[in-house]
Amino acid sequence: MNQKLGRASIRPERPVFILAGASIVGTKEGQGPLGLLFDKVGDDDMFGCRTWEEAESTLQKEAVGMALEKAGLSPEDISFVFAGDLLGQSMATSFGLSSYQIPLLGMYGACSTCGESLSVGAMAVAGGFADKVVCVTSSHFASAEKEFRFPLEYGNQRPLSASWTVTGSGAFVLGGEGNEKKARARITGVTVGRIVDYGLKDSMNMGACMAPAAASTLEQHFGDFGCGPEEYDRIITGDLGKVGQRVLLDLLSRKGYDLSGQHMDCGIEIFDGETQDTHAGGSGCGCSAVTLAAYILRQLQEKNWKKVLFMPTGALLSKTSFNEGMSVPGIAHAVVLESV
Repeated sequence: MNQKLGRASIRPERPVFILAGASIVGTKEGQGPLGLLFDKVGDDDMFGCRTWEEAESTLQKEAVGMALEKAGLSPEDISFVFAGDLLGQSMATSFGLSSYQIPLLGMYGACSTCGESLSVGAMAVAGGFADKVVCVTSSHFASAEKEFRFPLEYGNQRPLSASWTVTGSGAFVLGGEGNEKKARARITGVTVGRIVDYGLKDSMNMGACMAPAAASTLEQHFGDFGCGPEEYDRIITGDLGKVGQRVLLDLLSRKGYDLSGQHMDCGIEIFDGETQDTHAGGSGCGCSAVTLAAYILRQLQEKNWKKVLFMPTGALLSKTSFNEGMSVPGIAHAVVLESV
């Protein structure tokens, strides 16, 4: 059974379904255009915890709990959980999911982690290594600012190219054959991204840093699958924002691809650029995850869209690499989602 396709893609021969998706977000996200679609909006961004990091752990814990409840499953029904976040040593994941006692495989692709976890989870199910798995990611504006930039008390100024890290967590239950009636969407393809570094060093313009990786993965995907943009109702990036979107469309136009009619970015959709002070848009592990759970899966399930390419993007920097003057490489992983 050869499921490998081209240089970097996989087409599962066995069906892989998204059985359930759950989303929990902070107050600012709840006030945005998608606010009414999220499963839970926090009363405040501390979520009853003492620290921002504990709050993010709570996000993951609750997102997984809601996803399992929607799927009618218990932790004992899950073979593996694929999870990650933006914090050092993936501490939001470690502390948030420990009580479930599900075998854990930690993921890190920066803001592309949702795409990475869905890709690896789909491979596990399609390869017969797992019956059902959970994929979950999270981010928190305050914990990310503290980790990568400045504590909120510093009150630093943000340039217009900066994105706003989404406070939220999205969790998904994947299953194989026999789950068609419960499914919200089917995963029919994966393209694994490679690291792309254009030498950009501005951590306050991550959309531009990640856009070349998104263009690379898309070009690879089109080549591996022998298709073009017209194959999809939407091609959805995760975290490029307004600046990164312009860069992506320009890079692809030079390759002969026109995405202007199909491209959508979760970071643009999740906030209202006119009324919410988020500058370029949203980013973070939670950005694409909650948008997928709350909005994209709904469009597929209602048959408004039949086939989309979901491609979260990540900026592979750390506070150490940034402080040492290194560039900001990017990566993007693409997942083909179809209505059932």
